Amino acid sequence: MPAALETLAARLTRARDATHAAGLEALLLTPGPDLRYLLGIAGESHERLTCLVIPADGDPALVVPALERPGLDGTPVVDLGLEVAEWADGEDPYALAATLLHRSGSAAMRTAVGDAMPAAHVLGLRAALPDRTQELASTVLAPLRMRKDAAEIAALAVAGQAIDRVHARMGEWLRVGRTEAQVGADVAAAIVAEGHTAAAFVIVGSGPNGASPHHDVSDRVVRPGDLVVVDIGGPTPEGYFSDCTRTYTMGEPAHPDVAARYAVLQAAQDAAVAAVAPGTTAQSVDAAARIPISDAGLGDRFIHRTGHGIGLEVHEQPYIVTGNDLVLDQGMAFSIEPGIYLPGRWGARIEDIVVVEANGARRLNHRPRELALLPV
Repeated sequence: MPAALETLAARLTRARDATHAAGLEALLLTPGPDLRYLLGIAGESHERLTCLVIPADGDPALVVPALERPGLDGTPVVDLGLEVAEWADGEDPYALAATLLHRSGSAAMRTAVGDAMPAAHVLGLRAALPDRTQELASTVLAPLRMRKDAAEIAALAVAGQAIDRVHARMGEWLRVGRTEAQVGADVAAAIVAEGHTAAAFVIVGSGPNGASPHHDVSDRVVRPGDLVVVDIGGPTPEGYFSDCTRTYTMGEPAHPDVAARYAVLQAAQDAAVAAVAPGTTAQSVDAAARIPISDAGLGDRFIHRTGHGIGLEVHEQPYIVTGNDLVLDQGMAFSIEPGIYLPGRWGARIEDIVVVEANGARRLNHRPRELALLPV
């Protein structure tokens, strides 16, 4: 279900105003999360150009292939009263976009294109606008998309509840003698059954595979004593993502150092969540997660950022990482996911999505964070 019509109209106005304030002539956006945010329409960019043109001084218009125009019926594009400029195969859609842009009469010579716009469209627009520079649209849109409204936070909470239900059922599938791939296939099906439209990713890292943060699944058989890192998520019908990691142990851990080091990991995640507040910086939250792990002599075993923003994309701004001095604000949503990885032995990670509220962080995932012992 798309956002309310008045919400979309307000987002378009804010995007136009931010484009003007940035000294840009226009935003040029192809299908993807940006268009879903602004127009409430899902979809991907193809070889035929669909492009939303948002002039800094003027009304937005949507360039669309004529054969795809009927698909806009019944979407917010119609109710928003957006101008739709059709083009047929054999015509130049980039020239059409340039014509719409020139109409505004802006003196600015800088345009911004969607961060994930296909190179073919970037270069096509560059050829049609040879006197304009191209920049990334995230400089304008990220500050808007980072601050979630109440409806977006509610959608993220629904996604968090859905993925919590999958973790609650993990004992149905994660068993000794099964391969990671077998477990992953069942988990992927459960992600959909519990309210997502798809499983965007399923990581089942057992034993030494858990020490690879972006492991997928493999034919490795789960064994007694294994730690298993399970990182899962996907989009709900509203388009908002879940992302949650828990670490399981198949009976008592095979390695004697697990209990003490997992306690350090829990302390790190709790410290990072406690550090979240309006007015603090992204890098200070990252630092809060690192201090307990470094104090335990494991600083070099925490090998990734502490978190990433989440919303209409599973990874978006803000990034909770060293060097990011972005000041956190109410409505920002992101993961807190420190990990400890011991190559050739085991790994562990705890991940929750949090939202910045007036008094600190609100967790959107509520499954226990202790090392989850499953029967052998």
